[in-house]
Amino acid sequence: MFLVPITIFFARKYGFVDDPIKHKHPAVLHKRIIPRAGGFPIFFAFATATLLLIPFSQKILGILLGGVTLVIIGLVDDKLNLNIGLRLLGQILAAIIVVAAGVGIAFITNPLSLFDGGLNSGVIRLDNLRVVFEFFGQHSILVWADIFAILWIVWVINMVNFSSGVDGQMPGIVLVALAVLFAASLRFSLNDPSQIVIFKLALIGAGATLGFLIFNFYPAKIFPGDSGSYFLGYLVAVLSILSGAKVGTAVLVMAIPLIDGVFTIVRRMASGKSPFAGDRGHLHHKLLELGWGQRRIALFYWLLCAILGATALALNSTGKLFAAIVISIIALGGLVWLNMNLPPKAQK
Repeated sequence: MFLVPITIFFARKYGFVDDPIKHKHPAVLHKRIIPRAGGFPIFFAFATATLLLIPFSQKILGILLGGVTLVIIGLVDDKLNLNIGLRLLGQILAAIIVVAAGVGIAFITNPLSLFDGGLNSGVIRLDNLRVVFEFFGQHSILVWADIFAILWIVWVINMVNFSSGVDGQMPGIVLVALAVLFAASLRFSLNDPSQIVIFKLALIGAGATLGFLIFNFYPAKIFPGDSGSYFLGYLVAVLSILSGAKVGTAVLVMAIPLIDGVFTIVRRMASGKSPFAGDRGHLHHKLLELGWGQRRIALFYWLLCAILGATALALNSTGKLFAAIVISIIALGGLVWLNMNLPPKAQK
């Protein structure tokens, strides 16, 4: 809260702004110049609290280095509008940094283990293939675990970025996701002391996000920009890995924006467009066309994520799988119907 007004001042002074006259993008909703660079106050607050309150470790260093990489890439993009290739390379680099620091997915819970008569393990191991090499000492790479973690981090970064629709929408979704990860880690910390660090990180991230959200809710005084959405997506992805590999929990909490993002990519590619080409086909755009206001849409997303988050905390892995299938069918059906009856508007 202290840093955002300072960021607004310097963002206006040095041109880190979103000008709807210059920024010709079909998804632009605002009519006035709004400062961007929201990733700076969020990351600075998160990093400061983390360094003050959490014991320093290799993983903490990796999280912060990966985060600052994304914030720098995002700030440059907020100013210069980088092409998608450079942005994607920056995301992959950040993911590699944090994975190299030891953040990996060694296993995932097998949601079908209850139905195989006990023939298979309750988990799917991803750490079976190990490559050992010498570089100023002996190191190893868990091939499948590291690849899965990198893909997961990059995917969540982009799906969260896609959910930056109306004012307050994306930070609110992330706030709910971090609150759920905090609750999940807090519950498991009774038997696993390592989870204490994770629930502290989730709570710090939620606090930093809330401090920013106060200024981002409609009418927004500042936008997160790519720096903010990249870092927050990255934080959710990394903490879902560290909180006992609760990837399934994060998927269910953010099911609606994730499904909307995947549907958007498929829809654009099916029409011969780039999957990253902007249009007005997202769910929040359709709700706007139905006459919903920005506050109502943001609250709608927050409420859905909160309901799904509470559901995720109450279900086991099999229950999460069935819940995700049901939500996916309902959400995809709604998106198809909305896009058939309200096709994406072309840029004027």
